[in-house]
Amino acid sequence: MPDVHHLSQTTHDRLTSELEELTTHGRVEIARKIQAARELGDLSENGDYHAAKEEQGKMEARIRDLQALLENAEIIEAAGTDEVSPGHIVHIRYEGDDDAERYLIGSIEERHGEVEVLTPGSPLGRALMGAQVGDWVEFESPTGAALKVEVVEIEA
Repeated sequence: MPDVHHLSQTTHDRLTSELEELTTHGRVEIARKIQAARELGDLSENGDYHAAKEEQGKMEARIRDLQALLENAEIIEAAGTDEVSPGHIVHIRYEGDDDAERYLIGSIEERHGEVEVLTPGSPLGRALMGAQVGDWVEFESPTGAALKVEVVEIEA
């Protein structure tokens, strides 16, 4: 089963618009660039042609990523701040540390401003789901170390 991508309505709309722009105007523009480069002659040493083909490859990869993301998207609204869930910003403090860190719980496509994104499917994200202010949660880091964090604050 594919991963569910938790998106705000704003981000979903932005990604849908980006996908439409790429699949319509983007594809037409890159086709023009490729055609113009072909008209320059020998393709084996044609830098414009190779650059346009590389740009086309990157654009098609982004289109596939957007299609997969939107196909498995779930629109969320961060209502209430009693417990950590997708769409919330959570302040956590690692055991033995005095400073709190802020993370937005959700898809990497939600990133904005100075808040780092933490996906709900990551080890820390899974551990934080449902936690409340004052709770300590344990999770295993990618290196295998057991870590504990305290939920300091939850913002909508």
